Amino acid sequence: MLNDLLLKIPILGSKLWDVNDFGELIIRFVFDFIVAFILIRVIYYPTHRRKDYLFTFFLFNILIFFICILLSSVKLKLGFAFGLFAIFGILRYRTEQLPIKEMTYLFMIIAIAIINSLTDNKITLSEVLFTNFTIVFATYLLEKVFLLKHESRKIINYEKIENIKPENHPILIDDLKERTGLKIHRVQIGKVDFLRDTAQLRVFYFEDDSDSNYDESTPTVSNFNE
Repeated sequence: MLNDLLLKIPILGSKLWDVNDFGELIIRFVFDFIVAFILIRVIYYPTHRRKDYLFTFFLFNILIFFICILLSSVKLKLGFAFGLFAIFGILRYRTEQLPIKEMTYLFMIIAIAIINSLTDNKITLSEVLFTNFTIVFATYLLEKVFLLKHESRKIINYEKIENIKPENHPILIDDLKERTGLKIHRVQIGKVDFLRDTAQLRVFYFEDDSDSNYDESTPTVSNFNE
């Protein structure tokens, strides 16, 4: 009775309340948030420890979910979904280019938001559950089981500029290892300032060095552009 009464009260051309629609929105959102929470907080964060990306991933998922579910009545669902992928797939932040793994997580967060918000009665509940479970399980296997080592990186301003010469790369690696205490296996050379005799280096190392299987005798040095 209350629901029928509320449906008769239009506000700006919309219904004030619909128990069925609102209940479906809450159920879909809770399910989507649980899946996103597992991917972001349980799988991603314990390995990468990037709190800034936690903020981005959670809000992207929530925003995309509500955008999709509130516009789900639009008939161009497929084009709308691919439009979102196209927009955010080429997204770059002005301060820092999004690393490839974080971009993959961002793509997954957008994908599960679209899947969980735009699926209709033509898609069974078991198919939706299987899709979400497969995404979470595959991410867990790749992050926790198969890829045991996480490669981290740091930007270092280096003053011994003579060591950036190709013939001095072994000396450069050894000096960086001694001064940082990190088992560095890869170095990229960036901007070189001959006025101050400094160079910007990006060093790469594995966080879990106790299980490292890489060959420390053959570190690599390359260039990167900022």
